Amino acid sequence: MENKRKARLSPEYVFLGFLFCRSGYGYELHKRLGDEFGFIWHMSQSQTYNILNRLVTHGYISSERIEQENLPPRHLLQITSSGVERFKQWLDRPTSCSVHAIRMEFLTRLYFMQLYHPELLEQTIQQQENELTRGLDRLNVQRLTLPGDQFFNLLALELRIQLLNSIIKWLGECRMKLPAT
Repeated sequence: MENKRKARLSPEYVFLGFLFCRSGYGYELHKRLGDEFGFIWHMSQSQTYNILNRLVTHGYISSERIEQENLPPRHLLQITSSGVERFKQWLDRPTSCSVHAIRMEFLTRLYFMQLYHPELLEQTIQQQENELTRGLDRLNVQRLTLPGDQFFNLLALELRIQLLNSIIKWLGECRMKLPAT
């Protein structure tokens, strides 16, 4: 979990973001994930609890056992100071130059920027656009240096370049749709 980039994206920052403004219970967090990120993150309730338990284990959130009469105890979750720091660092850095990561991580980041720092939405989009432009520059250099017998690698590289160019266009559309601050 401490790696700067994980091979598989995880919605851990969604939960940190939800808990950033108020404490909550696992089931509520799972329901909110589905309600607000249903087209981005798909997971079972048990996966949600696994991620929350992992965040507790790493000290990013704390869990307080709340007894209930005639019901099993509930666990009230709160973000810790290290969780706040982790969330803020994630919120401030652009998403990697990956179509998949943009769809999942950047949209999640944009949601929380709009929620907590709407005055920084334009800057967030510009930062992401700059990151993608740098990534496209690297990919275009790779395309020029790719040996001619690497036909399918060339096709894959060209597809990725086209998809990233379309994302840059989409970022411009996002910019136009920003609420006035």
